[in-house]
Amino acid sequence: MARDLQSISAPKAAIHRSCRSPRGRVKLFSCSQCEQVLFFENTVCTHCGQSVGYCVEAETLAAIPKTEEPNEPFDVPLPGRRVEKYVKCKNFVDRDACNWLVRAGDEEPYCRSCRLSAVIPDLTDAKNQAAWLEIERAKRRLLYAIYALNLPVAAKTEDPEGGLRFEFLRGTDEDPVMTGHDDGVITLNVAEAEAAYRENMREKLGEGYRTVLGHLRHEIGHYYWDRLIGSGPSLGAFRERFGNESSSYEDALKRHYDEGPPSNWSESFISAYATMHPWEDWAETWAHYMHMIDTLETAKAHGLTVQIRSKAARDKVVTNTLAFRDYDSLSWGWQAVTVALNNLTRSMGMKDVYPFVLSPVVQGKLRFVHEVIQSAATSITPSATAPKSAAGRWGRR
Repeated sequence: MARDLQSISAPKAAIHRSCRSPRGRVKLFSCSQCEQVLFFENTVCTHCGQSVGYCVEAETLAAIPKTEEPNEPFDVPLPGRRVEKYVKCKNFVDRDACNWLVRAGDEEPYCRSCRLSAVIPDLTDAKNQAAWLEIERAKRRLLYAIYALNLPVAAKTEDPEGGLRFEFLRGTDEDPVMTGHDDGVITLNVAEAEAAYRENMREKLGEGYRTVLGHLRHEIGHYYWDRLIGSGPSLGAFRERFGNESSSYEDALKRHYDEGPPSNWSESFISAYATMHPWEDWAETWAHYMHMIDTLETAKAHGLTVQIRSKAARDKVVTNTLAFRDYDSLSWGWQAVTVALNNLTRSMGMKDVYPFVLSPVVQGKLRFVHEVIQSAATSITPSATAPKSAAGRWGRR
């Protein structure tokens, strides 16, 4: 992707507005003992050796004290000056495969991420073990953003009708596994966590971007179409932007793989795959919006400043001024940050980390996703009459 830095000028109102991340917090974690910066995935501070675990309710990596018992409850400070007891997730203790915490006394020994995984591959196979670890890491990052946006999420075991569950399966030549979504069940082909397979599929399908996290964000987009759009008040506005989802999905699928996308697809769609059907257009756009929010939150946490040259003046995008509840602010910040990212990767002789160009039509679709999320309440329940997104019943490539 090529972009001309000279063509970019900043909307002043977007730069100078007050800012808030999705929950007024940012993704920059540090060790409570030595203040060393930590990654979201850390279980140990590499500077002082302090054990840490992520607490969803506190939105922080909490210090885990050393005890004689393998999983003895410990105190975690929560917002509102509360302190509660927590323990490590069972996958944290048994397999060193998680870094999330669970409230002490919870009947469910798995954390709020691991309990959503209903089916996992055979972990006696080292290849499956490595792939599963990568998938679970991506899922925790997915859920971090979901919780930060206050979106409704519950396990199928808690809410059979509107709940969510993940199934990670290893296919065979005789019984292939297709990544997809069906009525709250997200299936992922375990092979997608293997770089060689994923890169081969990316090249074969002509995709600029293909990751495990991208797959999960796409499929959960189908889940939230059912929960937030369905036959509710936003359906009419959805159809104006994306088209009529009642058109045959089977016919659209066949047409897409027989004929491919239209030659001018980038004028109206975020990806070639989005051209297949309104449901896929929504899911691709949703996933892209999630990429934007997560990356910009990280940029904001690190105080990234990007200077853009324009004919009128030298404008700066200081990411800590981005207003996360204002789409114009997000859009401008995203444009500036991705140009900088691509220039950095080109300086390293690498391909663009962000191989997309957002047309005005695509920007309108992203704005719609933003508005739906902003208006969503955490207590939303699925409509009994809402049509279910069929995407994934036949599977994604």
